[in-house]
Amino acid sequence: MTTPDTVTDTSTLLAAKVNVPQHVVYRSFPSETVVLNLQTGKYHGLNATAGRMLEALERAACVREAAVALSESYERTQELVEQDLCELCRALLERGLIEADGGPQP
Repeated sequence: MTTPDTVTDTSTLLAAKVNVPQHVVYRSFPSETVVLNLQTGKYHGLNATAGRMLEALERAACVREAAVALSESYERTQELVEQDLCELCRALLERGLIEADGGPQP
């Protein structure tokens, strides 16, 4: 299992499979996605783009695969989308809203 502390380099995170743990629920609306951590009782709001990224992360085999799909959809370079996805993943990991595993372990 990758934790926020072990996900320090981008290559580790890009190879990781991301999932939303059972204690987290989310719902997408046209302008935002609301994420609730049932363990902490805290709600988090994601803008429409971040919500779409979260959905892509759940469907993809790894973060890099999600970046490929999103870069095509948004017509942005894969490198730029990878940077944005890694930043989002780190923020969500810190808040316990996602888990990442399957990537190379340090």
